[in-house]
Order: sequence, then structure tokens, then C-alpha cells
Amino acid sequence: MSSSELQQLYQQIILDHAKYRHGASAEPFGVFDADGAPGLRLAESHQVNTTCGDEITVRVGVRAGSVPAPAPVIEQFVWRGDGCSISMASASVLADTMTGLTVAEAEALVTTFRELLRSRGTIEPDEEVLGDAAAFAGVSKYPARVKCAMLPWVAFEAALMQVAAASAAPAAPASPLA
Repeated sequence: MSSSELQQLYQQIILDHAKYRHGASAEPFGVFDADGAPGLRLAESHQVNTTCGDEITVRVGVRAGSVPAPAPVIEQFVWRGDGCSISMASASVLADTMTGLTVAEAEALVTTFRELLRSRGTIEPDEEVLGDAAAFAGVSKYPARVKCAMLPWVAFEAALMQVAAASAAPAAPASPLA
């Protein structure tokens, strides 16, 4: 496949994800309710690109590890947003990519995606690692658009940090009056 054909394919992937938003919630998020899902830790992050006005809210559910899978796994991923095609497509690709990964795998993927976008086109995307996220390689040549593509990934990363902080926090002691 020629470089031109590959660029056209990548553009089509971005346009398709912008139009058919995978993992997007049509309704506003309700209140967190993990009671029906024991062991599921929920977190949410709202991010805004002040340069262009893109907004996104990402909500993730991470299930604590257990035997036979001791690593925490991303079990739920949903998002809401309003913005350009690049940011909305990036959120859609993110939703497809992260569900089912361990937190460590997801963090590594965020790092790889960030490095690709900061490369200004000098890094060739590894489709085996990035999947459809490789389509954003061309965006790296346009610094003003890098923030658009990174916005959902930054929100996702912030939500994961909330889950980690909540997991590390000691449980509140039982009230002696209870």
C-alpha cells in the first residue's frame, strides 16, 4: 500500500469514528452507582481544550484484580463530548481500544500514543500496538491539532489516576457510634 493510500485509509478511519462514535453516551451521565458491581471502581474526568473549546468527559470502571487475573482490568468505558472530528474520533478509538486491557497495558498505550503525537511525524505508527489509533499519526504534523487528539486520552489518564488514588487510600474506619 502506498503512503498516499495509507493516509487516505487513516483519514477514513478518523471520519468514520467521528461520525459513528463508539462508546459515546447519548444521555448525560448519572450518579456513580457501583453497588450493582462489587469490586468495580468508577472514576470520571472532564477535560477542556481551551484553545478550541473541545470538551470531553470520560468515565471508566476498573475491576480489581483477582485470581486468575491479578491485574486490574478496564471493564467499562463511556464518554460524552463535543468538539472537532479529531477529538471525537480519538475518543471513539480510545473506547474501542481500552476496554478489556489491564491498567498497566492501558497506561503503556497512552504513553505510546503520546509519543507518536509529539513526534511531529518522525515516528512511524505501529498498527499492531496502536490499532486504529495509528490513524492519528498524520495529526502529529499539526501541533495545533495534537491537543485535539490527546484530549480524550488525557481525560482517560486522569480518570485512571483517580482510580489508583482511591485504591491506595485506606478504608475509612467504622464509626464507633454505628
